[in-house]
Amino acid sequence: MPGGVSSPVRSMKSVGGKPLIIERAEGAMIEDIDGTRYIDYCMSFGPLILGHAHQEVVEALLVQVKNGVSYGTSNPMEIELAEEIVTAHPAMDWVRFVNSGTEAVMSAIRLARGTTGRTKIVKFEGTYHGHADSMLVRAGSGLVTFGLSSSAGIPTGVSNDTIVLQLGNEEALKEAFALYGEDIAAVIIEGVPANNGLLIQTKEFMHLIQELCRKHGALFILDELITGFRLGLGGATAHYGLMPDIVTLGKIIGGGLPVGVYGGRAELMNKIAPLGSVYQAGTLSGNPLAMVAGLKTIRILKENPQTYEILERRATYLLGTIRGIMEEAGFPCSSKQIASIVWPFFQEPSEAKRPDQVSAEAVQTYSQVHQLALKNGVYLPPSAFEVSFLSTAHTESVLQETVNAFEKVVSLL
Repeated sequence: MPGGVSSPVRSMKSVGGKPLIIERAEGAMIEDIDGTRYIDYCMSFGPLILGHAHQEVVEALLVQVKNGVSYGTSNPMEIELAEEIVTAHPAMDWVRFVNSGTEAVMSAIRLARGTTGRTKIVKFEGTYHGHADSMLVRAGSGLVTFGLSSSAGIPTGVSNDTIVLQLGNEEALKEAFALYGEDIAAVIIEGVPANNGLLIQTKEFMHLIQELCRKHGALFILDELITGFRLGLGGATAHYGLMPDIVTLGKIIGGGLPVGVYGGRAELMNKIAPLGSVYQAGTLSGNPLAMVAGLKTIRILKENPQTYEILERRATYLLGTIRGIMEEAGFPCSSKQIASIVWPFFQEPSEAKRPDQVSAEAVQTYSQVHQLALKNGVYLPPSAFEVSFLSTAHTESVLQETVNAFEKVVSLL
């Protein structure tokens, strides 16, 4: 396997060291093939809001495995999960299940182009929307980790139809619509940009995107792969009071299994085959295992709405304590948080709303912290630009264990 991994950010290249080979996991802990255990703050990059191997999710999966793992037809769990999603999410009337976030975004863009008859897509520098060709132009996630502005193998014609703007720059957004308004099929942005650091945008900027799309006949695509069911049942859509035309979801709605969803208003979604002329298909889409895991996860969250408040409170405590430890030892430390998503970055306090506001020194310090944390039993995301996630399994005792480990890290740093 290239780099010994199935996804480049797992290679640990940017933080040093070799890929972790994890054999089992439970709660907030992962265990490698040598039996070394780590407190996990990557949580499979976000979907495991209930922790690893949650008992109720596992039991539901075991029942489903005995009933079959793939049918190639529709199944009851698929219908029930669709009902749960559209009930919870303000902007979604109909949904189509796919197998990954990349597929969801790729399909949403095709729908936008098929609906409007236009070709150009507006995205923002450093945001990550999967590895479809048009979305890898000046993207985030692994491309930032490896210092690449885009990927080789993308034809010029594809990149020419992607307009990349600076995050938070209202004037640039207005200018793009003034110049290309009649050609723009859609604007896409992450609910909270979280693949290039946690770059929380203002409510005003998010609403300006929506307003300009409405004015010029473009569609507003909100990528909620990370924020959907992580910020709350209504995701970033409810958090900002938005009403996007198309929403993409993933991660939590699969309960840790591969899944993606795109959806929106019924009049848009009925343009998807077999009802309309925008084609999209997938042999394993709506896979019963992913449907069962996602359905159980969402129902647990709905039955325990206080979960979000508890997670946010624990995240605030952890991030504040880590920042205090760093500052007391004389190291600069900034931090960003929204709900149970946290991002410490090691430079003088800064708002950091754009990727270029993160210093090279902060990236280097993160690499050192990552290596030392791993030696002290804490696994952080393997890139300074990736955010950390808490789960319900990150109890107060787990947080205290993390703080104790971090004190050792800072003393070694």
